[in-house]
Amino acid sequence: MQLFIWRHSKRFSSWSMLDEPHVHKENYLEAQVTVLAGSKEEALQLLDREGTWNIEEVQRIEPEVIPLDAARIVTSHLVFQ
Repeated sequence: MQLFIWRHSKRFSSWSMLDEPHVHKENYLEAQVTVLAGSKEEALQLLDREGTWNIEEVQRIEPEVIPLDAARIVTSHLVFQ
């Protein structure tokens, strides 16, 4: 099993970024989802079943993949205003 982490921020979006992904069905400023699965395909299927993620848009972002075979910091997230 592995953790698949997708992150997307629209904090600094502008009109010049018209092709920016929109990964969630709700309007958001920052989105992050972490899925525990055996493969990326399985993780995407789980997200699709939930019904709130735009899977085609999520696929445009390469996830961080974390294998669960050793002790480590899983993730950290900092936002500075």
